[in-house]
Amino acid sequence: MTGGVKIPFPATAAAALLIAAAPHAAFPAQPLDSNKPAATIVDSDVRQEEALSKTEAGKVITAIDRTRENIGTVRKTTKLDTVDIVFLTDAARSEGGPPPAIENKVKQHQDDVSELRQEIEANALLFNAIDSRRVLAEDVLAVEFDNPGKIVIYAAAKPPK
Repeated sequence: MTGGVKIPFPATAAAALLIAAAPHAAFPAQPLDSNKPAATIVDSDVRQEEALSKTEAGKVITAIDRTRENIGTVRKTTKLDTVDIVFLTDAARSEGGPPPAIENKVKQHQDDVSELRQEIEANALLFNAIDSRRVLAEDVLAVEFDNPGKIVIYAAAKPPK
């Protein structure tokens, strides 16, 4: 032995257990598993509104047409001031899904919309934002970056009760 301190095995095992458990410890900064959805996700204000797809169809269709360019922006997004989730309540599955104009646009851009949904699931900020409002990634129709620091997510879903 070359002059080191000999640590008994039980102390080493206890230290290893503490280190292994640390990433799983609950931190109070993000109360995502509370009964009420968090208003703030990673310093972003998460807001929601309800709308009818027939009144928002133009905005949704334009956003779907921009999906390819928005995928890269979603991938790079790490901070947002505001996340607006627009619930298109009449487009929810329980209501028969999106109206034909929106549904046809989603089908036209099917691969891009699918990739967008995967990028949202892979983005911690956006995934936690939609999850806090009980929105599934598969219900996201499109996103629109209104201005720097703000995203609008259009979802064919009803808000949580």
